[in-house]
Amino acid sequence: MTVLSFSEVRGNFKKVCDQVVDDCDAVVIHRRDADNVVLMSESEFNSWKETMYLMSNPVNAANLLESIKQAECGNVQTHELLSHDD
Repeated sequence: MTVLSFSEVRGNFKKVCDQVVDDCDAVVIHRRDADNVVLMSESEFNSWKETMYLMSNPVNAANLLESIKQAECGNVQTHELLSHDD
């Protein structure tokens, strides 16, 4: 994660925004006398929101984590996708 000063961002705002989107990475904007700010793309922000929503329910979170664990251990099943005609 890149850390830039407020002045650096102000002077290169378009370039910084493009970097955030192109690299799929957030930028921390350091402010001298205030809390820092994080700049991220809208798609990354939406992804975070979705993850927070899915993990906010303890039962759902446990099921998701168990599924990930099974996949990492190779315990997966392959199924053929159905088409609209089926």
